[in-house]
Amino acid sequence: MPKTVRLLVGGPTTSWPAQLAQLPGPWVGADRGALRLVKMGIQPVIAVGDFDSIDATELATVKQALTGTVVIKPDQDQTDTQLAVKTIFKQLQPDELIIYGATGGRLDHLLANLWLVLDPKFRAWAPQIKLVDQQNSVQFFLPGTYTLQKEIDKTYLAFVPMLPTHLTLADAKYRLQDAYNDYPISLASNEFVGETTQFSFDQGIVAVIQSCD
Repeated sequence: MPKTVRLLVGGPTTSWPAQLAQLPGPWVGADRGALRLVKMGIQPVIAVGDFDSIDATELATVKQALTGTVVIKPDQDQTDTQLAVKTIFKQLQPDELIIYGATGGRLDHLLANLWLVLDPKFRAWAPQIKLVDQQNSVQFFLPGTYTLQKEIDKTYLAFVPMLPTHLTLADAKYRLQDAYNDYPISLASNEFVGETTQFSFDQGIVAVIQSCD
């Protein structure tokens, strides 16, 4: 059975999907995300970060609730999210990592989270990483041909070439054939025609976003 790990980072709670607290673990918390998990009654298996957004009493609360280890970020060369992702794949080896709290709020944090998969140290894990909030899910793909399943609560579909590539959208509402982009672009407001859609590309990384209003 595929192993899914869930990571909560420090973005605003207003962007969380409904019923987040009821989702099964294992859970990992990054910085304030670890404290928020504990306050929801969830015991994280790992807490990661420099914990500069919580005080000593709150950190002690997190440590008391942990079922695993605390990983302290050694420097500012990586974000809390980056360290958490690296720790998760090295220690827990998930088939899928779903990240919550990575959108909304500060734009610099949003861009750091979206661009994480462009770093060569993380790129091999890109197909296993998914960002989810109350309106969007973001998946990352390496070159190949794919069949994507429509999420039941989503209406819109966007393809975002993050690096230069030739992209083919075979059967979406708005189709492309070997379309080339040499800069990042959001090909937004597309839609599924049926319950699945096929796409392919030859190089780089493509993010696919399913969203609703």
